Amino acid sequence: MATMKFMCDAERCIECNGCVTACKNANEVEWGIQRRRVVTLNDGEPSEVSISVACMHCDDAPCIAVCPTETLYQRDDGIVLHDKDLCIGCGYCLYACPFGAPQFPTQSAFGERGKMDKCTFCAGGPAETKEEEYQKYGANRIAEGKLPLCAEMCSTKALLAGDAQTVADIFRQRVVQRGHKDGAWSGNPRADADNLAYDASRQG
Repeated sequence: MATMKFMCDAERCIECNGCVTACKNANEVEWGIQRRRVVTLNDGEPSEVSISVACMHCDDAPCIAVCPTETLYQRDDGIVLHDKDLCIGCGYCLYACPFGAPQFPTQSAFGERGKMDKCTFCAGGPAETKEEEYQKYGANRIAEGKLPLCAEMCSTKALLAGDAQTVADIFRQRVVQRGHKDGAWSGNPRADADNLAYDASRQG
């Protein structure tokens, strides 16, 4: 079975926030919740770089490990989902997540934060009916054979989503194509004759 993953190519992200808007429109999350956001480092400087951040659906998700009510769980395809009926608003998942993915409607004390919300990779969540699923968790595009809307709406294709191996192959090819004879790989005797950067994944 495929393992689903996100990956953002910082070299392509232009901070348009199209992914943020697409996520909001697809899932209609409540005010104050932002499942996806664009983070910019060194803003306004020549070294400025932006990256789209949400739940990365970790293989060994720390949020799952710290949740006292087993609200969070991982599907066979690697997508990390949550059961809002079990959430007590303790906030442990927020502190454990290195990406700040779990969101709470309020910043109150323990038990008063409200139900946790986060990116579901557009895979919905546990519910009796489709209507209830959409109301609680948003769109279930994966069940329809589609990818998350944030990735599909990315104008520069900086945000990739899908099978981890396919995403890795796409990014690997991009890295190879970015090479230039006067770049960091110049002088490498194993570089290709057509001036593409040497792909470190090749053997020999």
